[in-house]
Amino acid sequence: MAPDTSEEPRVLPYSRGGPTVLRILLGAQLRRLRRAKGISPDDAGHIIRASHAKISRLELGRVSFKERDVADLLTMYGLTDPDERAVLLTLAREANTPGWWHKYSDLLPSWFEVYVGLEEAAAVIRSYEVQFVHGLLQTPDYARAVIKLGHEDSPDDEIGRRVALRVARQKRLEGPDGVKLWSVIDEAALRRPLGGVEVMRGQIEHLLDATRNPNVTLQIVSFDRGGHAAAGGPFTILRFDERELPDVVYLEQLTSALYLEKPEEVDRYMQVMNTLCVEAMPVSRTAAFLEDILKTL
Repeated sequence: MAPDTSEEPRVLPYSRGGPTVLRILLGAQLRRLRRAKGISPDDAGHIIRASHAKISRLELGRVSFKERDVADLLTMYGLTDPDERAVLLTLAREANTPGWWHKYSDLLPSWFEVYVGLEEAAAVIRSYEVQFVHGLLQTPDYARAVIKLGHEDSPDDEIGRRVALRVARQKRLEGPDGVKLWSVIDEAALRRPLGGVEVMRGQIEHLLDATRNPNVTLQIVSFDRGGHAAAGGPFTILRFDERELPDVVYLEQLTSALYLEKPEEVDRYMQVMNTLCVEAMPVSRTAAFLEDILKTL
């Protein structure tokens, strides 16, 4: 395999993030170093007694790292500078440190645990919601009503922990370094009285408060818009400050999720999102529309 001369074998500075993102960053660096030396995934796998598939999962940040394996790969890839090795080996240790959401791991399917990790590290989240208010904007009572739809047989203490997890995630919206959330919500989600009228009133009032949060941009697609660009259903786009991390499109399904990272796929969803934001009510009308809904409840 010929060396990939378009990528220099350098160690890049890293900002701190949750373990999900740290694994992705470390995997991307290992992939760059391997390709720069023209080493195949099979040969790299042989060094750490792993398969081609395992190397692929490591480089995508889908599995945890053994520090010994990282050290062996760095030696194979010719990275001998002690300071640069120390950066990556420290990153490997930190990437194996459980995130704050680890205490909820018994409730989180693996496919959603990945999303929580990405959400924790995202700089910008753009979403389109059809049936529910975005999770980062839900009140505890509204969240409880939504969660019960999919866990109607679960005991109350489990429901309570699921609500607590959702509320904990909302801390990402706080402060000047909080994630920037741009949420486009279909009017149907605001008209559906989940949990009853009082719960829905509380949710609408919470959305009004959210419009005053500098980290939140909220738009509504009203019924009078008819068809629109996002007719295919809800989706979320996560963007990151780290240039090593590509934008990710998250599509949640009933018992799993899809994570799209290919540029052509992400670009298509970004085009739809941009078109949707033009078709939706302008941000300046959001508060007045929410107040009108409150009058009908």
